[in-house]
Amino acid sequence: MAGTNPFASLFGRSPFKPLQEHMRVVRKCAAQVTKIFEALCDDDQEKVGKIKDRIFDLENEADAIKNELRAHLPKSLFMPVDRRDLLEVLDLQDNIADTAQDIAGLLVERKMEVAEGMHQPLLNMVRRCVDACDQAAHIIERLDELVETGFRGPESDAVIEMVEQLNKIESDTDQMGLELSRSLFAHEDDMKPVSVVFWYDLIIMIGELADYAEKVGNRLRLLLAR
Repeated sequence: MAGTNPFASLFGRSPFKPLQEHMRVVRKCAAQVTKIFEALCDDDQEKVGKIKDRIFDLENEADAIKNELRAHLPKSLFMPVDRRDLLEVLDLQDNIADTAQDIAGLLVERKMEVAEGMHQPLLNMVRRCVDACDQAAHIIERLDELVETGFRGPESDAVIEMVEQLNKIESDTDQMGLELSRSLFAHEDDMKPVSVVFWYDLIIMIGELADYAEKVGNRLRLLLAR
């Protein structure tokens, strides 16, 4: 690790600690999305309900951290990044948890049946979208090192590479979303029209997990470019 930036001590209590804590909870929330779809594919509605409750609990925990950070975020001129930028990253992280909650809520409010041919492409897409959330979480964990190195040098280069990997993961999810939609439409004659509509909306929501994760990474890349 590069030498410590002497100005880092001027920033006071780092706002990145609660931001990182928030992202860790968000990551747990996203991880449950994989589990809830595995339960759905197994037609285990009781388990779907239990995982939904877990997702809602985690989303509430993330909200509590978010509200605490907003209320106590330093306004000092010695903040290592602009306050507005940090709040934007926080909101993008929170959108991941909100989307996970929306997905879980829909799966409980309406019994969604998975056509046999959709199982594998569905799980492939969900897992890859959660991969994107994991990668965004890894990037957020590097914020302390970025501050210590003045947001430049090898540590900055490493984070930019991680963002590029995140972009690649998100591109994978776009392709998987198209494949899953094709699988859905291939089975639409065997499904109720309203079920097709709900599934199409659900595919979009799943993809939004990766979209928001990518936005987290891209927002940090913009900070590094300043």
